[in-house]
Amino acid sequence: MTDIEPETATAAEAETDMPLPSDPQVIFLGGLFILAVLAVAYVARDIFLPLAFAITFKLLLQPAMRLLERAHIPRPIASLFIILALLGAIVALGAAIAGPAGAWAAKLPEGVAKLQERLGFFRGPFNTLLTFFHEVENIGSTGAPNASSGPLAGSGLLSVIFAGARSFADGLFTTVLFLYFLLLSGDSFLRRLVEILPRFGAKRQAIDISQQIEDDISAYLATITVMNVIVGLATALVMHFTGVGDPMLWGTFAFLMNYAPIIGPALCAFVFLLAGLLALDGFWNALTPAGLYLAIHLIEGETLTPLLLARRFTLNPVLVIFSLVFWFWMWGIPGAILSVPMMAILKIICDRFRSLAALGHFLSG
Repeated sequence: MTDIEPETATAAEAETDMPLPSDPQVIFLGGLFILAVLAVAYVARDIFLPLAFAITFKLLLQPAMRLLERAHIPRPIASLFIILALLGAIVALGAAIAGPAGAWAAKLPEGVAKLQERLGFFRGPFNTLLTFFHEVENIGSTGAPNASSGPLAGSGLLSVIFAGARSFADGLFTTVLFLYFLLLSGDSFLRRLVEILPRFGAKRQAIDISQQIEDDISAYLATITVMNVIVGLATALVMHFTGVGDPMLWGTFAFLMNYAPIIGPALCAFVFLLAGLLALDGFWNALTPAGLYLAIHLIEGETLTPLLLARRFTLNPVLVIFSLVFWFWMWGIPGAILSVPMMAILKIICDRFRSLAALGHFLSG
């Protein structure tokens, strides 16, 4: 009995062993490789960001793609159908909120005086904000600073907005192009990888990793999307019953921003506070929309969503915050949206390789 116990303990230790790299050259070269990848991702973000979104959308839409294939629909037609359905949803959503968004944008310049009056105790920071708007107003303009009326008027700001819209359109087109060919290719990349791997164990490991990434990330994205829809509907009801109006606009805004952890809800709360101050009488009434939205977010973000995802994702919350801030700095709000899925994919890969098991354990919650 005493002879067997040490062998059993040694085998158990070997299974749970998480070796750390001890060769300084390996650590140095690995660090240089990571820095090079991040530098390329930052410089070539116009390519890598649409590609990352296309891969994420493919994981989300893969169940629908498999359903169409089971109905014996050819893959090119199924891919085109999914792309057209996605574009149709985006266009319909944009058309539905374009009118209310334009109306609120028209109210904003004349609402500045009202905001100044109701936020008199914030006059100092508010004047700083107005100065910032005057500076933004002249971005891209030549000659003397623009002195036109209203902090939000001026061709400089319009040119910035136009440039942002054009950049969004370019990124959307590139993402849709990548997404179509990723859906069309199916599992061809995985098949080629399996064919070139030399050992059967490596082939099986590649299939297992790919399957786990697809299952876990698609489940995560589907869960987050459903919860965001619920948050959007609840926010729309709040805006309707509190008297702010335009529930479709605010519900869609809450739905989209909830994809970006922390940053999105914080931005929503700030926007809803301004909307309440502009639309409602009474200081405490104006705080009601933002307060109710924060209550909705706390119920969803701190209770329901973690409960639904606890079995699949146990990420380190501190590292999630670091990842969020880092990718927001790298790619802006789109980077913040992609930060959690990318971190989850990294953990899945690390957990399947013994040499990376220590990093996977460090990423776990």
